[in-house]
Amino acid sequence: MKAGKIIIFAVVIGCLGVAGTGYWFYRYAATPTGISKATVAVWIKPGQNFFKTIAQLQQTGIIRHPKRFRLLAYLRRDERRIRAGEYLLGASMSPGAILDVLVRGEVLLHKVVVPEGATVSTIAQILESAGLVSQDAFLQAARDPRLIKSLGVGGHTFEGYLFPETYHFPKGVAAGQVIKKMVAQFHSVFATDWLGRARAIGFTTQQVVTLASIVEKETARPDERLRIAAVFVNRLKRGMRLESDPTVIYGIKDFDGNLTRKDLQTLTPYNTYRIKGLPPGPIASPGRASIAAVLYPSEEPHLYFVSKNDGTHHFSRTLAEHKKMVRKYQLRRH
Repeated sequence: MKAGKIIIFAVVIGCLGVAGTGYWFYRYAATPTGISKATVAVWIKPGQNFFKTIAQLQQTGIIRHPKRFRLLAYLRRDERRIRAGEYLLGASMSPGAILDVLVRGEVLLHKVVVPEGATVSTIAQILESAGLVSQDAFLQAARDPRLIKSLGVGGHTFEGYLFPETYHFPKGVAAGQVIKKMVAQFHSVFATDWLGRARAIGFTTQQVVTLASIVEKETARPDERLRIAAVFVNRLKRGMRLESDPTVIYGIKDFDGNLTRKDLQTLTPYNTYRIKGLPPGPIASPGRASIAAVLYPSEEPHLYFVSKNDGTHHFSRTLAEHKKMVRKYQLRRH
């Protein structure tokens, strides 16, 4: 065989070998490990090396051939591009698809529901229960004056500004990032038109949020929010004390659920039976409806309301009428 033909033959064989190897790796990259539809949450820690990640994927049954998987990652230059985080993976995924997810950082997101009227402490408990952030870490971040200032919050705390909404966070998220997202949601809701309305009625954002938090705690009934807000606005205009039980409760450390006469008489910054005007800041996170109620309250002249013990309230214009309703709905219970 002439030398030229030998070279050509060798080149052809080499090309076929490369093509065969390429096709084999293409098949491997595109073929699922198994047929099971089950998925597993895999937590790849920050700084975790590639070999440990492969071992973890093998142990959970997501890949069967670690050497092939490692070679595929090297050929794709993905071995140093895998991101830390929690991933939802399964054997029904191909090795190539698994690498795509890990490189793109398509982490598993956990649903977190912050209800209207939740306090900073309650939100901390919710996040810890979801396995995302410890209560201590969240509360520490929530007290950080530099973070408070950087996010444009008017008070000395994030109370009232962690907007009640449904959020989705990845495992390992920092407490500060959670707070930033919730405060950003607040700012997106408290838009320009609401800022203008607040100025028009002589309120700062802090005052609106504070009063809205009180309205939120006083009633959960949509048809009463405007009326509750009107009572408080009317009382503020007349220089009357707000006399709101939820504010008193907020100011009591380790409240046991029983509001006493002594509690109502004890002076604290949040006891609106003793102080005039609004308390120092919000007592919870108000929702859209309560904020809107403060900005656009009903025009009714009521100055008092009392619980009717069925989830609704009776509203009164005069103290005499209010006392009569208190005897009717409250005193007869004792």
